[in-house]
Amino acid sequence: MSMTDHVPPAGPRPAPPIERPRADCTVDASGRIIWNVRLTVPDGARPRLLLRLRPRKGQPETVRHLLDLEPAGPDRLRAVLDPEPVLAEGRWDCYVVPASDDGPEARQRLLPGLRDLRALVAGRPAQPAGAPLAVRIPYATADRFLAVRTWLRTGHAEAGEVRVAGHTLTVRARLHGAGPAAGATVLLRRRGGDGVSLRLAPRAEGGRDGGEFSFTVDYRELLNAGGSGQEVWDLYVERAGGGPPVRMGRLLDDVADRKKIFVYTAVTLGGATVRPYYTLDNDLSVEVTGG
Repeated sequence: MSMTDHVPPAGPRPAPPIERPRADCTVDASGRIIWNVRLTVPDGARPRLLLRLRPRKGQPETVRHLLDLEPAGPDRLRAVLDPEPVLAEGRWDCYVVPASDDGPEARQRLLPGLRDLRALVAGRPAQPAGAPLAVRIPYATADRFLAVRTWLRTGHAEAGEVRVAGHTLTVRARLHGAGPAAGATVLLRRRGGDGVSLRLAPRAEGGRDGGEFSFTVDYRELLNAGGSGQEVWDLYVERAGGGPPVRMGRLLDDVADRKKIFVYTAVTLGGATVRPYYTLDNDLSVEVTGG
């Protein structure tokens, strides 16, 4: 048998893998997001950057925002998202689309390149009362694509230091868009809609705008007020001047998803385990299990 008897018949060569566009991303001190997209386009082509608000599972896509991509060098395109317009709260996936925007099949999802988020690390000054808080953080998704996490809150309590000592939890925080901390009340609301809650008087810590405060939660009070032993308590602040409570969380830095990054000590009391944690929305809660 000759060697040629073992050579498979010639067939079409597999198509080379499609090279997805990749973007470096910078957030500057004014809150602008700047994309520098590495992409070769034909002469005269004018693709655009599409930001698509990720819909809930099973729901149609309804909210999009398009930005022009301008030439910025060889095989480079640039797009800028200014602080205005404010984006709705959620997760925005990033795509390159043709100028005609011919539908989902024509989109190319962006891969993340370098992300310069140094301007976000130091946080920001407190928002004045009544001013909405708009936050935008570019990040890499679990499946390694580029997206932007956004929050839009009419009032917000920004958690700072979170400290567990013995059977207590102490939190330092600052109010944004919600007036001074004096006269406010910290509210721990048991999740589930049964109306059970605990109220704490915070300690005003001053600050230039009077928005800084701290408070201490005694885990034994949560256990005494608890029900099934499998529950979550969400943290809010009730403002002295009235209005709906504002959620407490940590939004004002460069971390888009902190749940698995910031892990706090769990404490066991009377057979129950209690621990503070950040939710998928970066809001602060306390979980009680067992007991």
